[in-house]
Amino acid sequence: MKTLAVLIFSGFLASSYGSDNIPAPPQAKPIALKGATIHPVSGPDIPSGTIVFDRGKITAIGADAAVPAGAEVIDATGKHVYPGFISANSVLGLIEIGAARATVDIEETGAINPNARAVSSINPDSELLPVARSNGILTAHAVPEGGLVSGQSAVIRMDGWTPEEMTMRSPAAMHLRWPNLAINRNPRAQKSVKDQQKDIDKAVKQMRDAFQTARAYWQARKSGAPGFKSDLRWEALMPVFDGGLPLFVHAATAAQIEAALAWAKEMQLKIVLVGGNDAWRMAPQLKESGTPVIITLSTSLPRRDDGYDTAFSNAAKLHEAGVRFCMAMNGRNSEAPHERNLPYEASMAAAFGLPKEEALKAITLYPAQILGVADQLGSLETGKAATLIVTNGDPLDFPTHIEAAYIDGRKIDLTNRQTRLRDKYLEKYRRK
Repeated sequence: MKTLAVLIFSGFLASSYGSDNIPAPPQAKPIALKGATIHPVSGPDIPSGTIVFDRGKITAIGADAAVPAGAEVIDATGKHVYPGFISANSVLGLIEIGAARATVDIEETGAINPNARAVSSINPDSELLPVARSNGILTAHAVPEGGLVSGQSAVIRMDGWTPEEMTMRSPAAMHLRWPNLAINRNPRAQKSVKDQQKDIDKAVKQMRDAFQTARAYWQARKSGAPGFKSDLRWEALMPVFDGGLPLFVHAATAAQIEAALAWAKEMQLKIVLVGGNDAWRMAPQLKESGTPVIITLSTSLPRRDDGYDTAFSNAAKLHEAGVRFCMAMNGRNSEAPHERNLPYEASMAAAFGLPKEEALKAITLYPAQILGVADQLGSLETGKAATLIVTNGDPLDFPTHIEAAYIDGRKIDLTNRQTRLRDKYLEKYRRK
């Protein structure tokens, strides 16, 4: 239990770091961006094109798209228009300052928490949201951490007054973290090999028992068994067995992935793999089972026995094997302040064999498809949400600036704590 002093200190940190950016108002009239090179992602580029959106939806797009009367016409000659980026594995909104416990709400105690809902912990005033969206990330998949069954994630807009206003889809997925199967054989390891194996077996059994109990609960509930007693934990897993809620399995190593695929086949469950450091090693099995992969942190360092480019080329190898994938950060609390670097994860993959157009899709269209929101996001098409960015170049390239951003047609304030500090100290030295 925290002392009063710690609570006061943590509360002070949380309040002092709260964002003062005002959420954008609803789109008031049609907007037309004219003269830009439009990159729909789902189709060929449109040089000197026009994109029109009204009431948050794209209403026209093309080289000669008609502009309605009364529309706000913005000359975007020389600029580029892309769909907003989607962070497919994130704790944005669930954490502010890692060292201040009062600002960290990423997990529940215990190992089995399928009823935990990330959306109930979203902080709309987080300073990390404006930082990420200033580099084009306009949608995030907020994922709970901890335990074996972490709970339910949510797809959120990166702007809004309340969690409810920000939410696009909740729940978006159920999250299972596959037990670590590695054994540390170093003589100085804290536990013996035998004790480590016992811990592994215990965790695997606990995970298996939880899903077997949930399946029995699901079957009893469907059959209307007499004396049935409701349990919120197993109720939360019902949509997984019904096929209405995808199961995202977090697994990195080949051993974990192989075990997860075998278990999913045994349980007759379709899964999405998250992490997938060794996904390239298991590409044939992933392709055969139709399992999509969310590759996390492709810029990570290689393990001792891996080639220097193992992580960098993971995406290219999966693409060559015909495995569905998208790219994301690793979803840990330490990465939340660095979500803005998402486009450079994709650019690194492009530098190591992934076609450039695929790299762009890996942070736009593909995550939208895997997260089940492709009918609204991921590409620039008539009828989809006007969630897009305007840039002065290729957004996967470091020198490029995001000059404007729209979420559901609402123009977003791209300033943030970092830009304000930059301007402050530029002014300081200008006066000297």
